Amino acid sequence: MYICICNAIRESDLKVAARCTSGDAEAVYAAMGKKPNCGQCLVDAELLIAEAREADVVAMVAA
Repeated sequence: MYICICNAIRESDLKVAARCTSGDAEAVYAAMGKKPNCGQCLVDAELLIAEAREADVVAMVAA
């Protein structure tokens, strides 16, 4: 599913980038070579980024 229509960023791509990049959604977008345009996606993007990073922490603790 697309999380950012303006930049054609898919949810799966955002999660991968979030695991490799620190910072907020705008920092993750920048790491992908993008920047928010209309900004309507930022709230959802922040939630997905937090979920992806939390899943990594849980996986590391479980290992």
